[in-house]
This record gives sequence, structure tokens and C-alpha cells, in this order.
Amino acid sequence: MTAQHTRPPATGTRPGLKLRAVISGSVGNLLEQYDNLVYAYSTVYLSAHFFVGGSTSALLSTFAVFAVGFLARPLGTVFFGHIGDKLGRRPALIASVILMGAATVLIGLLPGYQTIGLAAPVLLVVLRLFQGFAVAGEWAGSAAMLVEYAGPRSRGRYGSLNQVSTAAGFLVAAAVVALNSLFWSEQGMLDFGWRVPFLIGAVTAIVALLLRFGLEDTPAYQAQAAAGTTSDSPLRLAFRTQKTAMARGFFFTVSWTVAYFFFLTYLPTHLHKQVGLDSSTVEASNIVGLVVLTVAIFGFGVLSDRIGRKPLLLIGSGGFVLLSFPVMWLFQTGSVAGAYCGQVLIALVLAAFSGPGPAALAELFPTNVRYSALGIGYNFSVMAFGGTAGFIATALIDVTGNALVVAALPTAAAVITFVTVCSMPETYRTELK
Repeated sequence: MTAQHTRPPATGTRPGLKLRAVISGSVGNLLEQYDNLVYAYSTVYLSAHFFVGGSTSALLSTFAVFAVGFLARPLGTVFFGHIGDKLGRRPALIASVILMGAATVLIGLLPGYQTIGLAAPVLLVVLRLFQGFAVAGEWAGSAAMLVEYAGPRSRGRYGSLNQVSTAAGFLVAAAVVALNSLFWSEQGMLDFGWRVPFLIGAVTAIVALLLRFGLEDTPAYQAQAAAGTTSDSPLRLAFRTQKTAMARGFFFTVSWTVAYFFFLTYLPTHLHKQVGLDSSTVEASNIVGLVVLTVAIFGFGVLSDRIGRKPLLLIGSGGFVLLSFPVMWLFQTGSVAGAYCGQVLIALVLAAFSGPGPAALAELFPTNVRYSALGIGYNFSVMAFGGTAGFIATALIDVTGNALVVAALPTAAAVITFVTVCSMPETYRTELK
């Protein structure tokens, strides 16, 4: 069943509208990713503040709570996807950023285990669930908005900005946590300093809201709304008509999400705890890798508009099949040069996939269910494989005593995605459905 929604005709060509949409979609996503990822870069301090026991068990508990946040992604996908496909991309993205900002600030204000006992980790879990719920609506909405504002010959470029801003969110979160630690002693960080990056979440939420208020919806959505072809039940319609495409989206995302959350959030802890590199080297090499990733993603997005999505997607997923074990071996040498070289190599392989990734996913689905269907495939995969990467890696090392064994995670994930990409149609330069 469809419903007529009274909206003005599409105005995507009005001067300045596309630029504002690009800024809103990409910068808003960056700020919300920052809020979500500050937790991952603060695990050492969070484990000491919210849990008791040995360092390994506390760290495992902290990674487990990070993973718990991903369990809320399916609900967030359903909620925000319904709003985004029925009422528009803009209201869904505004609601998402408000919820994320509130949850992040509350984590920064939360008393620890020594103050309120078991209530501290319980409340931390609740707030992580709210964060996971909120970010589920952000990624799909940002990707849909950017791709829908682009022309058929520039969707790779525009879509890549979703991943540029995601990588920049990792970069900003890592940089803020690293810079913040310079202003505090180790005890000062444990007492209060760790809270500062979370409290900055109030600022990021306000900036993202200012960018999105007054923004018009995408021309593609407005055209469907004006024609009365938006669905009252987009999720039901998606499951009825897009099951194969959503399954492809799920398996397409497996390597993508494991690579992000293994190499970009777990790896700094691994290099410090397992390899023994000092924290300044770890933080600096991670930031260098994130800078390379952020820049390279856009380049590969532009390239995908010229040569197609599939060649680059196969290079990215195949690269992790071939290189995960050698790169982890390089890290295990404990060499500072090896840390930097490994981080840059990971960044380039991940960028080859991330550049064309958002456009390739968005092009699988029609406009009237794109927000919901894209979110289902992507967020269910992130729930299953993203948040668990750090926990599984830590547990594997604890059980086997072999730090190199963790490379099996990104390798296995990349095999799944490589096979999936081989089965996908080439969609660049086609009209959006």
C-alpha cells in the first residue's frame, strides 16, 4: 500500500542545495561516528572504571559491552528505515543524531563501579544499546542521501564521502582520545580525564543538528513522494521484493565490517597489550593509517565512477584474503617501522573496498525501500561481525596463547565477501531504481 505525501517537487538542482546535502550527510555522519567510536578508543580506561577483576577479564568485559551496542542495530534499522522511507531521509537523520549525542554524554557522566557498584556496568550496557540503536539509522541514511543527490556518473564519488566521513570519525575519535591523554597524568585519566571525549559528544550533536535543520530531502525521495509511490510499510515491502539483494548486502558487508572493527578499533589495543609497543607509537601509527584511509577512500570512489565498482571491490576483499596473516606477522615483530607500514597497507586495501562500497550497496535497491533495505543488509552484518571482533580476538589469544591466530578473523570474512562480490551485477552508470 502506498500513501500520498504532500511535498514540493524535487529541487536537487537548485544552487547550493547539493553542496549543503553533501556537507550535512558527510559531516553529520563523521560526528555521529565519533560519538560511537570514542568508546572503542577508551577501553583501557573504561575497563578500570566500570569493571573489577584482572586486566584481561576487565578488558574482555569492556569489549563485550562494546559488542552489546551492536545488538540494538536491527531495531534501529527498522525504526529509522521506516521513518526514512515513509517520511523522508531528513527527519530520520535528525532523530538519530539527537539520540546518539544524548547517550554519549550520559556515558561521560556515568559513575563507576566503585561508586554505584553493579549498576555502573548495567547502565553502561543500556547506553551502549542506545548508541547502537542510533548509529544504525545514521549510516544507511547518510549513504542513501549522498548517493541520491549524485548523478549516474558521480555516485561513487558522492557515496565515498559516507566512508570518508566514517573513517574521519575513527580518526577524530582516536586523535581526541590521544590528545586528551597528553593533558592528564595516568591517574588523572583514570579519575576524570577519560570522560572528556564523551562529554564533547554534546558539541558534536549540536553541530550535526545545525547542519540538518532546514535541509530538503533528496530529489529521488521527493519525486517518489510527489508521485504517491512511497510505501506505508517499507520494511514489509523490502522483505517481499528485495530478499536476494538484502542477502547480498549482508555478505557484502562481512569483510568490510570485520576489517574496520578489527584493524581500526581492536588493533591499537593489540599492539599495546600483546606486542608491547608504547602507547604513543600505537596512537601515532593508528592516526597515520586513518589519515591515509580517509584520503584514499575518496580517490577510489572517484575511480569507481570510471572503471566500475566490482574491480575495486574484488581488489579490496581479495587483498585481505592474501595479506591479513602477513600484516599481523609484521605487527608481531614489534618494529616501529613495521607498525607504520602495516597500518598504511591496511588503509590502502580497506580504501579500495570502502571507496565504491556505499554506492555499490545503494545501487542494489529501489528508492522507495532503499533506507530500510540497505540498512537491513548492512546493520545485521555489522551486528553479527563488527562489535564482536575485539572480543573474539582477545578470547582467541587468551585460549591459544598465539597472538598471530587472530588474523584468521579478517581472512575468513574476506573470503565470504569476495565470493559475494563475484555474484553481484555491475551497477555503475546505471539509473537508480
